[in-house]
Amino acid sequence: MTQRDSNPYPYTDSNKRYMTYDWYLKTRFGGKVAKVSLDIGCTCPNMDGMKGFGGCIFCRSGSSGAAGSVLNGDSIEEQYARGRETARGKWDPVGFIPYFQAHTNTYGDPAALSCAFNRAAHWPDAVMVSIATRPDALSEEMMGTLVRLARKIPLTVELGLQTSDDETARLINRCHTWAEFRAGYERLRAAADKVNAECGCELPAKGEAVPGLAMKRFQIGVHLIDGLPGESMDTMRKTAAEVAALHPDMVKLHLLNVLRDTPLAALYEAGEYTPITREDYVAVVCDQLEMFPAATVIGRVTGDAPLDELIAPLWTARKTEVANEIDKELYRRGTWQGCRAE
Repeated sequence: MTQRDSNPYPYTDSNKRYMTYDWYLKTRFGGKVAKVSLDIGCTCPNMDGMKGFGGCIFCRSGSSGAAGSVLNGDSIEEQYARGRETARGKWDPVGFIPYFQAHTNTYGDPAALSCAFNRAAHWPDAVMVSIATRPDALSEEMMGTLVRLARKIPLTVELGLQTSDDETARLINRCHTWAEFRAGYERLRAAADKVNAECGCELPAKGEAVPGLAMKRFQIGVHLIDGLPGESMDTMRKTAAEVAALHPDMVKLHLLNVLRDTPLAALYEAGEYTPITREDYVAVVCDQLEMFPAATVIGRVTGDAPLDELIAPLWTARKTEVANEIDKELYRRGTWQGCRAE
């Protein structure tokens, strides 16, 4: 019997023992859906002096994979067109997700941001909009914008947390606390639940292991990073447990990459930061997957880093190998996503 045949996790069509984003999108939209990263020139409260300067110590370009930037004269329509063309060179997508990715995309002129989001909602083949932001950049005006947007097109708002440990947050210059994150998340959750109820979406009961989120109009994702400076395996597990208790619709798990021209790179080169090993990363990701509710979409289990910017760890560039090791470790343990969820 193969791993696929003996897989006890229900929300998959492969040997994966967690709900991949690809499976979720295929289930919802009936085929491959591709994300198109966009850079609309936003900054962040921890970059422009509102809360701090310099941004997070690991950030070099807002984590953007966008095909251009409005700061360089590339309109978001041009970025979307190039992204669609690139995706069609790899797959045969049935739809696309405009992904406002670089920096904090609800931080700026509310009217301009609302205009950009609404333009994206009407682009050819757009089936959903995704917006990356921070929990402390959700003004009442912006919350209204997000609610109205979700009534027009399915929406995912992705909140950067990285860790629930406030000492680590201070070290990485995140400039918001775990309490501030929870407050922002709960405000967003209340708004999302209201929209979903209005649209007649099927909402699973708390802890219920069904993918009722497949029909939600308004979803919330949380970004976590493993291997942050000073964090133990227990600290990473604690973050996962605390986030799991919030029952987010999606979680993204990233490895901390050391990129050139960042404060983290200076720490690494000075011998003051040692990246997590591949073995420990695989182990802690499996621990975290076991904690997340079975109906939570796992947006990713590895991260992307441009090879010309990556300093360490070099093993992160072999994403398929890392994902395969996670699959094998869950199989070896006989566990799956949600098997230890509370």
